[in-house]
Amino acid sequence: MTALRATALLTLAALAAGCQSAEDGAEPAAAPATSDSTVSTGTAVPATSAASTPSGSPSAVTAANTDEVCRAVDKLILTGSKKIVADSADATRDEATNEELDARLKRTLSGLADGVRKQAARAEDPQIEALIRATAKQLDAGARSASPVKWMSTTFVNIPPKLARECRA
Repeated sequence: MTALRATALLTLAALAAGCQSAEDGAEPAAAPATSDSTVSTGTAVPATSAASTPSGSPSAVTAANTDEVCRAVDKLILTGSKKIVADSADATRDEATNEELDARLKRTLSGLADGVRKQAARAEDPQIEALIRATAKQLDAGARSASPVKWMSTTFVNIPPKLARECRA
């Protein structure tokens, strides 16, 4: 089962790299004094429900539920990552084949995509909705991938940092 263990280790490494910013507790350098909410990736989120943006920006007002939706997506990604790690560890312990591990990972990614898509439907801000729908599509691609482990090491690892940058009020 050497190939299976290598696959499981690659999965764990990919997830560790992708979720490191979500778990390292890094705080932003200059969080606004009035901000009392923080996305679990460490990105400060203003507590106001309708913050104005500069006049040249695409949206003049941020939707009231953006912080809530972004937090929910972040939690889903973190929970899904932990499930993938558990699936990989179980596959190694059970001496599952690479195909069985791939099937487990695909099911988890598919379920994660469904959960993320539900959050996109809740988003009141069209830009946030589009970002989250695009994330769900990426997860769907991983679930359809011939090699979900490879997909995670090349694509999944980029999802948490992108959400930390772009999914905020």
